[in-house]
Amino acid sequence: MGKYFGTDGFRGEANKNLTFEHAMQIGRFLGWYYGANQGKKAKVVIGKDTRRSSYMFEYALCTGLMASGADAYIMHVTTTPSVAYITRVDDFDCGIMISASHNPYYDNGIKLLNGNGEKMDEETILKVEDYIDGKIEVPVAERDNIGRTVDYVAGRNRYIGYLISHSKYSFKDKKIGLDVANGAAWQIAKGVFDALGAKTYVINDEPDGFNINTDCGSTHIEHLQKFVVEKGLDVGFAYDGDADRCLCVDEKGNVITGDHIIYIYGLYMKERGKLVNNKVVTTIMSNFGLYKALDKVGIEYEKTKVGDKYVYENMVQNGHRIGGEQSGHIIFTKYATTGDGILTSLKMMEVMLAKEKPMSELAAPVKFYPQVLKNVRVKSKPDAQNDPDVQKAVDEVAKVLGDTGRILVRESGTEPVIRVMVEAESDEICEKYVDQVIDVIRSKGHLE
Repeated sequence: MGKYFGTDGFRGEANKNLTFEHAMQIGRFLGWYYGANQGKKAKVVIGKDTRRSSYMFEYALCTGLMASGADAYIMHVTTTPSVAYITRVDDFDCGIMISASHNPYYDNGIKLLNGNGEKMDEETILKVEDYIDGKIEVPVAERDNIGRTVDYVAGRNRYIGYLISHSKYSFKDKKIGLDVANGAAWQIAKGVFDALGAKTYVINDEPDGFNINTDCGSTHIEHLQKFVVEKGLDVGFAYDGDADRCLCVDEKGNVITGDHIIYIYGLYMKERGKLVNNKVVTTIMSNFGLYKALDKVGIEYEKTKVGDKYVYENMVQNGHRIGGEQSGHIIFTKYATTGDGILTSLKMMEVMLAKEKPMSELAAPVKFYPQVLKNVRVKSKPDAQNDPDVQKAVDEVAKVLGDTGRILVRESGTEPVIRVMVEAESDEICEKYVDQVIDVIRSKGHLE
């Protein structure tokens, strides 16, 4: 990770850690780097979520791009995976998504994608950071070399068509609930399911600039659980602010996590001879229960660091077809370069319809170990993580748990947060040891 950019872009509180000046500088550098620096006019596509500050960052990015001679194509409110798709298929030099994903409305972020719709390489991002820090000079465009903006809502519509084209089955008579988190999916998801014949019921689809992710979406899935049961729906899908995540709710109101999704679709691929290398890709945060279920059906697995970036890198390097995170970032490399919440929903519907089974039955073989994860805001992530007393406390818990569980302490890639997670045979054991480590972090004065 660089000075400004983490595992999922440059993220921070709007106009505090991430300012409109930063956005303009990013636009200035990318417009020149992909354009005048290579003797041409750059084409850059931009999408944003529903945060109030997203409009400010959109205009700042466009100003920077145009000042460097680039043309900025604006998709308006749309999802991260739609920007990745359009960047790739419409031959843009790069793509930019303005979103802080599942974070609260006052945060925002700038995600950079290369011309293939993949997360931008570290080398280029470091050059962006050098420009922000004044280490690189970039000339301004003049006269007829100055760039322009282009309304590109057509790109969003083409992405909707792409999603619809992936369904092998009609959703006729299926009652489906969607929680669009007052975020980027609110203008896309319902249209896709309606077009496929579903009876679609949507909640949290009235964004006002301040309610994105607020008590809704994949981070507050309890509302969709209640909604699915009360309405007697067949299944429910919940997204986050930029819709690159998807969690499910079965017909009984149970949460179906990213781990369940990897198992369900991985097995479906294996049964059809489509699971290349007979492997799925997970992160170190996946539950023991997933691995036990995979072992029973003879599916192998990789484990990466936390972050869909690392999952995707592993998949590309090794030719794997499905991978993701427990949080709902699921990547299908045959169809997308990023996690795509709506695409994940369609893939889950495909399995349900192909096997003629409810979601609860498909997920039943995955028996989760109890898991407790707590986030603590700290002054310095490295100082807290590397403190000898904190490390000693972690080692002591690991020794006590032995083969009956595990502890994981890691830094967030996007927030000033240390995440402490324990899996064990009961919730009480998990709580006890998570709190034990957090108490040490607190006693050493690391809390913010």
